[in-house]
Amino acid sequence: MEKQVIAVYLEKFGLATMFPESVKKTMRLETFASGSQLFAQGEEAHALYLLAEGKLKISMLSPEGKRLIVAFKSPFDFVGDVEYVRKCQLINTVETVTATTVIRIPYEVLESEMAGNAEWLQFLLESITRKFEIKSHAMNFNLLYTVDVRVASYLLAMTPNKTTLDSTSLVDMADLIGTSYRHLNRVLKHFEEQGWLVKKRGKITITDRSALLAQTGQNIYE
Repeated sequence: MEKQVIAVYLEKFGLATMFPESVKKTMRLETFASGSQLFAQGEEAHALYLLAEGKLKISMLSPEGKRLIVAFKSPFDFVGDVEYVRKCQLINTVETVTATTVIRIPYEVLESEMAGNAEWLQFLLESITRKFEIKSHAMNFNLLYTVDVRVASYLLAMTPNKTTLDSTSLVDMADLIGTSYRHLNRVLKHFEEQGWLVKKRGKITITDRSALLAQTGQNIYE
Protein backbone atom coordinates (compact mmCIF):
# COMPACT_ATOMS: atom_id res chain seq x y z
CA MET A 1 0.00 0.00 0.00
CA GLU A 2 2.80 2.42 0.93
CA LYS A 3 4.55 1.83 -2.41
CA GLN A 4 1.31 2.49 -4.29
CA VAL A 5 0.80 5.80 -2.47
CA ILE A 6 4.40 6.83 -3.19
CA ALA A 7 3.93 5.92 -6.86
CA VAL A 8 0.84 8.14 -7.02
CA TYR A 9 2.76 11.09 -5.55
CA LEU A 10 5.71 10.62 -7.90
CA GLU A 11 3.36 10.52 -10.88
CA LYS A 12 1.51 13.60 -9.61
CA PHE A 13 4.73 15.61 -9.35
CA GLY A 14 6.19 14.38 -12.65
CA LEU A 15 8.98 12.39 -10.96
CA ALA A 16 7.87 8.87 -11.82
CA THR A 17 10.47 8.33 -14.55
CA MET A 18 13.35 10.14 -12.84
CA PHE A 19 13.99 7.57 -10.13
CA PRO A 20 14.93 3.95 -10.95
CA GLU A 21 13.27 1.08 -9.11
CA SER A 22 16.40 0.62 -6.99
CA VAL A 23 15.73 4.06 -5.49
CA LYS A 24 11.94 3.80 -5.34
CA LYS A 25 12.08 0.64 -3.24
CA THR A 26 13.98 2.52 -0.49
CA MET A 27 11.48 5.39 -0.31
CA ARG A 28 9.34 5.62 2.82
CA LEU A 29 6.27 7.68 3.73
CA GLU A 30 6.44 9.67 6.97
CA THR A 31 3.67 11.76 8.51
CA PHE A 32 3.91 14.61 11.03
CA ALA A 33 1.27 16.44 13.04
CA SER A 34 0.85 20.20 12.83
CA GLY A 35 3.47 22.02 14.89
CA SER A 36 6.08 19.26 14.69
CA GLN A 37 9.78 19.90 14.16
CA LEU A 38 11.21 17.79 11.35
CA PHE A 39 14.77 19.05 11.66
CA ALA A 40 16.83 21.55 13.63
CA GLN A 41 19.55 23.74 12.18
CA GLY A 42 22.97 22.18 12.78
CA GLU A 43 21.77 18.57 12.99
CA GLU A 44 23.30 15.88 10.81
CA ALA A 45 21.43 15.26 7.55
CA HIS A 46 20.86 11.70 6.36
CA ALA A 47 18.00 11.79 3.88
CA LEU A 48 16.20 13.86 1.28
CA TYR A 49 12.53 14.59 1.96
CA LEU A 50 9.93 15.22 -0.73
CA LEU A 51 7.04 17.29 0.62
CA ALA A 52 3.94 15.49 -0.64
CA GLU A 53 1.14 16.93 1.51
CA GLY A 54 0.92 19.82 3.98
CA LYS A 55 2.92 22.95 4.64
CA LEU A 56 6.36 23.61 6.14
CA LYS A 57 7.90 26.64 7.85
CA ILE A 58 11.60 27.11 7.13
CA SER A 59 13.63 29.31 9.49
CA MET A 60 17.29 30.01 10.19
CA LEU A 61 19.41 31.46 12.96
CA SER A 62 21.00 34.72 11.85
CA PRO A 63 24.58 35.72 12.79
CA GLU A 64 23.00 38.06 15.38
CA GLY A 65 21.27 35.13 17.06
CA LYS A 66 17.79 35.92 15.74
CA ARG A 67 15.65 33.21 14.19
CA LEU A 68 14.22 34.50 10.92
CA ILE A 69 11.67 33.12 8.46
CA VAL A 70 13.25 31.93 5.22
CA ALA A 71 10.12 30.63 3.51
CA PHE A 72 6.98 28.55 3.76
CA LYS A 73 6.90 25.44 1.57
CA SER A 74 3.95 23.67 -0.07
CA PRO A 75 3.99 20.58 -2.32
CA PHE A 76 5.92 19.74 -4.08
CA ASP A 77 9.34 20.68 -2.74
CA PHE A 78 12.46 19.02 -1.41
CA VAL A 79 14.05 19.41 2.01
CA GLY A 80 17.66 18.40 2.40
CA ASP A 81 18.79 18.80 -1.21
CA VAL A 82 21.31 21.56 -0.42
CA GLU A 83 22.76 19.49 2.41
CA TYR A 84 22.95 16.45 0.12
CA VAL A 85 25.03 18.31 -2.45
CA ARG A 86 27.22 20.17 0.06
CA LYS A 87 27.49 17.21 2.45
CA CYS A 88 26.94 19.54 5.37
CA GLN A 89 24.78 19.78 8.48
CA LEU A 90 21.20 21.03 8.17
CA ILE A 91 21.20 24.72 7.24
CA ASN A 92 17.68 25.53 8.43
CA THR A 93 15.11 24.50 11.02
CA VAL A 94 12.04 22.90 9.46
CA GLU A 95 8.64 22.75 11.21
CA THR A 96 5.16 21.75 10.08
CA VAL A 97 2.39 24.33 9.81
CA THR A 98 -0.26 21.70 9.03
CA ALA A 99 -0.40 17.92 9.13
CA THR A 100 2.30 16.88 6.69
CA THR A 101 3.31 13.87 4.61
CA VAL A 102 6.81 13.48 3.20
CA ILE A 103 8.64 10.83 1.19
CA ARG A 104 12.01 9.97 2.72
CA ILE A 105 14.88 9.03 0.38
CA PRO A 106 18.22 8.02 2.01
CA TYR A 107 21.28 9.97 0.89
CA GLU A 108 23.37 6.82 0.55
CA VAL A 109 20.95 5.41 -2.03
CA LEU A 110 20.93 8.63 -4.04
CA GLU A 111 24.72 8.69 -3.92
CA SER A 112 25.09 5.15 -5.20
CA GLU A 113 22.22 5.08 -7.70
CA MET A 114 21.77 8.67 -8.95
CA ALA A 115 25.23 10.28 -8.94
CA GLY A 116 25.61 9.91 -12.73
CA ASN A 117 22.00 10.66 -13.67
CA ALA A 118 22.07 13.84 -15.79
CA GLU A 119 18.33 14.52 -15.39
CA TRP A 120 18.62 14.25 -11.61
CA LEU A 121 21.68 16.48 -11.43
CA GLN A 122 19.99 19.15 -13.55
CA PHE A 123 16.92 18.93 -11.34
CA LEU A 124 19.07 19.41 -8.22
CA LEU A 125 20.84 22.39 -9.78
CA GLU A 126 17.56 24.15 -10.55
CA SER A 127 16.12 23.35 -7.11
CA ILE A 128 19.15 24.61 -5.19
CA THR A 129 19.50 27.74 -7.31
CA ARG A 130 15.88 28.61 -6.61
CA LYS A 131 16.38 28.09 -2.87
CA PHE A 132 19.38 30.36 -2.65
CA GLU A 133 17.39 33.05 -4.47
CA ILE A 134 14.55 32.65 -1.95
CA LYS A 135 17.01 32.81 0.95
CA SER A 136 18.56 35.98 -0.45
CA HIS A 137 15.13 37.58 -0.73
CA ALA A 138 14.25 36.46 2.80
CA MET A 139 17.29 38.19 4.26
CA ASN A 140 16.18 41.42 2.58
CA PHE A 141 12.58 41.29 3.79
CA ASN A 142 13.38 43.32 6.89
CA LEU A 143 14.54 46.17 4.65
CA LEU A 144 11.96 45.87 1.88
CA TYR A 145 8.73 45.44 3.84
CA THR A 146 7.18 47.21 6.82
CA VAL A 147 6.44 45.31 10.01
CA ASP A 148 2.70 45.56 9.28
CA VAL A 149 3.19 43.68 6.01
CA ARG A 150 5.44 41.06 7.63
CA VAL A 151 2.96 40.44 10.45
CA ALA A 152 -0.01 40.15 8.07
CA SER A 153 1.94 37.79 5.80
CA TYR A 154 3.02 35.62 8.72
CA LEU A 155 -0.56 35.34 9.99
CA LEU A 156 -1.77 34.36 6.52
CA ALA A 157 1.01 31.82 6.02
CA MET A 158 0.40 30.19 9.41
CA THR A 159 -3.35 29.75 8.86
CA PRO A 160 -3.76 28.18 5.40
CA ASN A 161 -6.71 26.01 6.43
CA LYS A 162 -7.77 27.44 9.78
CA THR A 163 -8.55 30.80 11.39
CA THR A 164 -6.81 30.50 14.76
CA LEU A 165 -3.21 30.24 15.89
CA ASP A 166 -1.45 30.21 19.25
CA SER A 167 -0.33 33.63 20.49
CA THR A 168 1.54 32.39 23.58
CA SER A 169 4.93 32.60 21.84
CA LEU A 170 4.83 36.18 20.53
CA VAL A 171 8.52 36.61 21.34
CA ASP A 172 9.33 33.79 18.90
CA MET A 173 6.95 35.28 16.33
CA ALA A 174 8.63 38.68 16.66
CA ASP A 175 12.06 37.12 16.13
CA LEU A 176 10.88 35.17 13.11
CA ILE A 177 9.65 38.25 11.28
CA GLY A 178 12.52 40.45 12.46
CA THR A 179 10.88 42.91 14.85
CA SER A 180 10.56 43.58 18.58
CA TYR A 181 7.96 42.03 20.87
CA ARG A 182 6.65 45.52 21.68
CA HIS A 183 6.30 46.52 18.03
CA LEU A 184 4.58 43.24 17.21
CA ASN A 185 2.02 43.86 19.95
CA ARG A 186 1.35 47.35 18.60
CA VAL A 187 0.69 45.96 15.13
CA LEU A 188 -1.57 43.21 16.45
CA LYS A 189 -3.52 45.77 18.49
CA HIS A 190 -3.92 47.93 15.37
CA PHE A 191 -5.16 44.93 13.37
CA GLU A 192 -7.62 44.12 16.17
CA GLU A 193 -8.91 47.70 16.19
CA GLN A 194 -9.48 47.43 12.44
CA GLY A 195 -11.57 44.30 13.02
CA TRP A 196 -9.17 41.99 11.18
CA LEU A 197 -8.43 39.69 14.10
CA VAL A 198 -9.23 38.98 17.75
CA LYS A 199 -6.43 38.34 20.27
CA LYS A 200 -7.78 36.61 23.35
CA ARG A 201 -6.78 33.91 25.85
CA GLY A 202 -3.54 32.97 24.14
CA LYS A 203 -5.11 32.76 20.69
CA ILE A 204 -5.19 34.95 17.60
CA THR A 205 -8.33 34.45 15.53
CA ILE A 206 -8.40 35.82 11.99
CA THR A 207 -11.75 37.51 11.35
CA ASP A 208 -11.05 39.25 8.03
CA ARG A 209 -8.56 37.33 5.91
CA SER A 210 -9.19 39.46 2.82
CA ALA A 211 -8.26 42.62 4.74
CA LEU A 212 -4.94 41.08 5.81
CA LEU A 213 -4.23 40.07 2.23
CA ALA A 214 -5.04 43.61 1.08
CA GLN A 215 -2.58 44.89 3.71
CA THR A 216 0.23 42.81 2.22
CA GLY A 217 -0.62 43.07 -1.49
CA GLN A 218 0.78 39.55 -1.61
CA ASN A 219 1.98 37.00 0.92
CA ILE A 220 5.71 37.85 0.97
CA TYR A 221 6.69 34.54 2.56
CA GLU A 222 5.27 32.36 -0.21
